[in-house]
Amino acid sequence: MDWSSALFLLLGTLLLLMLTGLPVAFAFLGVNLIGAFVFLGGEVGLDQVVRNTIASVSNFSLAPIPLFLLMGEILFQTGVAFAAINAIDKLITRVPGRLSIVSVLGGTMFSSLSGSTIANTAVLGSALLPDMLKRGYHPTLAMGPIMATGSIAMLIPPSALAVLLGSLAGISIAKLLIAGIIPGLMMAASFLIYIIVRCRANPALAPAYDVEPATLWERWKPLLTHVLPLMGIFVVVVGSILGGWATPTESAALGSVASAIAAIAYGKFTLAAMKRAIAETAKISVMILFIIAASVTFSQILAFSGAADGLLRVITGLDSGTIVLLLSMLIVLLVLGAFMDQVSMIMITLPFFIPLAQSAGIDLLWFGVLMLVVMEISFTTPPFGLLIFVMKGVAPPEISLGEVYRAAIPFILLALGVLALLILFPDLTTWLPNLIRR
Repeated sequence: MDWSSALFLLLGTLLLLMLTGLPVAFAFLGVNLIGAFVFLGGEVGLDQVVRNTIASVSNFSLAPIPLFLLMGEILFQTGVAFAAINAIDKLITRVPGRLSIVSVLGGTMFSSLSGSTIANTAVLGSALLPDMLKRGYHPTLAMGPIMATGSIAMLIPPSALAVLLGSLAGISIAKLLIAGIIPGLMMAASFLIYIIVRCRANPALAPAYDVEPATLWERWKPLLTHVLPLMGIFVVVVGSILGGWATPTESAALGSVASAIAAIAYGKFTLAAMKRAIAETAKISVMILFIIAASVTFSQILAFSGAADGLLRVITGLDSGTIVLLLSMLIVLLVLGAFMDQVSMIMITLPFFIPLAQSAGIDLLWFGVLMLVVMEISFTTPPFGLLIFVMKGVAPPEISLGEVYRAAIPFILLALGVLALLILFPDLTTWLPNLIRR
């Protein structure tokens, strides 16, 4: 069988199974069974599937994923995160679009404490959305900032998806985690500027209201007691990596312990909350590990069948130039992101994209950050962006899915603008990680 027929068989079967509604992990498993039997030697190939599954989930470099997720879940389930967002709410007073700004600042802060975009969006939506809608905020400025800022958790460490991408693509996990900080802050800054400009131009989008009078100390005290101490968790995680004192796995473990200590210090630590945090962490982690286990064999089958090498030869033979190749890969990711989850995107594209990037001389760290930014955008891309449905779940019943789509679009365009800057100025992504001490 030639490489094009093999590629059509493998990808066609995978897409067909996914279109039937079969979970991604099981779609990969079904393709693997067919591919292993055809390309890896029948029963011997099926034995290889079992060995690959064991080896893939035994990879120690994946250990930070559940630990980073646990950090955010502890803060979420114990209520510590809600207290921090309320503290930011009390600090901000006379600015256009006040609650929208609170959602961006609070979400960015929580992004530095949580490896889960779902938890980030759920916290912001539960804490702020009802009050914003009650006060007459336009859905674009109520739901849009929450979804957009919720997805920043993928860029600002700790990021479970960055760990997954780095481990599978052969990129330094420590550098990839640090490289996401500046792009994440650029996203947050663009959202803030947009909100202020829109609200100044049309105050009806976010009606002003009287804030309860408070002294300077009453406004700053919650920040000092409920926000700044939590930033110690970020310092523990990122500082230990930047200083070269801990590996990403060790820093993730330290961050989880620091989150538990914070919950104890605030008197919010309970066994029931810990059980919920562990259960939610386990659910997401098992889903990710199932997909990884199935997709590692898929990558191997692509290589054995000659499909990966054949496609690589065709694309490199086009001689279209590095920037055109880069943009083509990012466009493919943007299109895929409208229809599938981020882990699946990584699994399907990495076997092709990493060899292509290496053959074109593209810096893998820069490319890894660009992939993360595109996947961050895809979290809110209609029709199947994951955070769109998280937002629909926390929004009042009268909010339609179409309104959620429309709320996401301005912030998708802003994120695309940041992506363009990162493509034009690669140093924005590589400068900070290059400061990591060896």
